[in-house]
Amino acid sequence: MSDRPEIVCICGSIRFTAEMCAASRALSLAGAIVVAPSACLHDDDQEANESITDEQKTALGALHLRKIDLADRVLVVNPGGYLGESTSREIAYARAAGKPISFTDPV
Repeated sequence: MSDRPEIVCICGSIRFTAEMCAASRALSLAGAIVVAPSACLHDDDQEANESITDEQKTALGALHLRKIDLADRVLVVNPGGYLGESTSREIAYARAAGKPISFTDPV
């Protein structure tokens, strides 16, 4: 039996940054180690979002898959049941890796 806290990887659309932050806070306060998307790199300002190149977006997507590798389980933040293309790809990756997956809303 390990004394290491559970590691939870949060997945979800960047449009739900506030909800992902709330989930991260709740999990952290419950004693989990949380890894999450690089939501702080995104902004409501379209010009700021456009400064992230396609190459950087691809690299961030690959980095998030490595976060899933580190996790004991995955929590998908999906208000209203929404699953975008990237999140669906992350869910498939987590399933293939045998990671337990839970959702905040029914799918």
